[in-house]
This record gives sequence, structure tokens and C-alpha cells, in this order.
Amino acid sequence: MDTKPVETLNIEQEELRGISRTVAEIEWLLLILVLLFQVFDGPPPANREEISAGLLLYTAFVLGFRYTNFYKSDSRWKIALESFAMVLFITWVLWYTGKLASPLVNAYLLVIITSALALGKLTTMFEMALIAACFVLLGDPPPSGGLLSLAYIGGLVAQLAPMLLVAYITTMFSADIRFGLNRARLLSETDDLTGIYNMRGFAIVAGRLFEQAVRYNRPASVLMFDSDNLKAVNDLHGHEAGNRLLKLVAKCIETELRHTDVLARYGGDEFVALLPEAPAAKALEVAQRIIKTIATTPLEFEGKSIDTSVSAGLASYPDDGRTIDAIQGRADRAMYRAKEQGRNRVVKFTA
Repeated sequence: MDTKPVETLNIEQEELRGISRTVAEIEWLLLILVLLFQVFDGPPPANREEISAGLLLYTAFVLGFRYTNFYKSDSRWKIALESFAMVLFITWVLWYTGKLASPLVNAYLLVIITSALALGKLTTMFEMALIAACFVLLGDPPPSGGLLSLAYIGGLVAQLAPMLLVAYITTMFSADIRFGLNRARLLSETDDLTGIYNMRGFAIVAGRLFEQAVRYNRPASVLMFDSDNLKAVNDLHGHEAGNRLLKLVAKCIETELRHTDVLARYGGDEFVALLPEAPAAKALEVAQRIIKTIATTPLEFEGKSIDTSVSAGLASYPDDGRTIDAIQGRADRAMYRAKEQGRNRVVKFTA
């Protein structure tokens, strides 16, 4: 099975942590902006207490929501809730500083940019609808035709047009940047031939999973595989046949793995797989199934059916080592013992 959902989850968490830090900076920027306005320009004297109360309440919200670790992991709905609170705070400030004539009316752009960068198009559209409702609340009473009159709607759209443009452009840039980064990350961590992880990608993903196994004292196993006849296939049928053989081996291994397992091309004709939450007995069953699947799936090439097989080595945490490098090295040694013992088999590491 595909192992990419595990890495996708890890990447998303990293991305959310970065976005969350940016949102925190925007929140403090908004607070500083309102505070400077209070000090140097200021609302009418009669409204200063209301502005101060809003500043205190919003500061308490930011401190309590973000820095008390009430939510231990970042999520998009948490960022959405923060952006909604930002809209309420801005609307409160505008109400007491001139409404739509307030110099702070463009503070809504901070909300739009936050939503466009972090939450996607649909949430940004909802945020724009909420801001439009705030504009209706803060604006002059509608003419005799009511809210649905063409004159009123046209004026409202004209006021919101710059914000709509910023929302559209920011969401487009955000999507393009995210696509480019994901594509670059995929290329740097994926083996070109087989489409599975290369060793760089394996080190990132497997390292995290193994750290969790150590932290919570859970079993984990490493399987090493080596094609038994790649050199012979290359010599007899050419390198194209050898490349197809490697793809076939990778595909057969993937079909027997769980989505939580991590498979990578170790180099040449060798493959490595990390099986979290798998003690040695369970990993041995998986390896035996993989060997049987490969042995019963010949390579079809130019009208010929080419038999193939792999040798496998197994080592497990915590019995065979305390680090992933040590366990991987011992699985590699066990794999070479499997070759010495006749190939097309799996050998468990023994000291």
C-alpha cells in the first residue's frame, strides 16, 4: 500500500506550525496597530474606554488561546477560530473609531490574508461574507429600496472590491507556492525509477516513526530485501528488463505492507522497509508473504516470462538494537545470510 499519507500528515503538521506562528505575529501586529492609534491619534474621548476594553479582551483571548497550550496541536479550525475573533475585534474597534470612515478599516486585510494563506478558498469566501456583513452593520442605513437595491449593492461591492482582489490573488499565490513546494519535496524524497521513497525520504519519515517507538516503548521492525537475479536479468535481457524487475519488486513489496509502513529503495537492487508496531514474529510473516508474492509473480518482458526472487533480512526493536541505524545494519547482515543459505528466503538476525 502507499506510504505517503504518513508523510503527508507530518508535512501538514509542519506547515500548520509555521502558519500558526505567522498568525500569532499578525495578531500582535493588529494589537500594536490599534494601541498606536489609541495613543497617537485616538478615537473620540467618549469612546476610549470601549477601545481599551476591546484591547484587553482581545489580548486576553490571544494569550489564553495561544499560549496556555490548551490546544497542544495546531489545526486549521483553530486558525479559523482565531481569524473569526480577529474580525470581531476589528469590527468592535471600527464601531468606536468612525465605522467605515475609520482609518483602521483596512485592518480587515489582515484577516483576509491570514485566511487565504492558511485556510483555502472556501473559508476565505466565508470570511469575506462575514466582513461584508460587518460592512453592512458599520455602514450608513440603506436607502428606501433596502439592502437589495441595486444602488446599495453596487456601493457595497465597490467598497469591498479591493479586499476581494487581495483575497483572490493571495489564494492563487498560496496554492501555486504550496504546489511548487510539495512537488519539489516529492522529487527530492522519491526514487525516480520505482516511485517509492529514496533514502533521504526514508530517513525523514522512518526516523520520526522510530522515535515514537522508542518514546512509547513499542515494537518496530526493519526488513531488508535484495533481488536475487537482477545482474543475470541485466546481462541476459538488458537494463530495461532490469529496471522493470526493480519496479515489479517494489510493487510486490508495497502490496503486502500497511499504509503506516515505510518502504524505500536502499540503492541498486536493495529495498528497506520499516514496520512500526510490528514485533519480530509479525514482521517475519509479512516478509514471508512478500517473498512468496515475488516468487509467484514472474516478470513479463518481450514475450518472455522471467522468474525472480528476493532474499530478506529482519531485525527488530528493542531486541536487536536501540537505534534505527543499528537495527537496519543488522537486518542487512541477516539479508546476506539469507543469500548464503540459498536465497529466496528471510532470515531473522541473531547475535
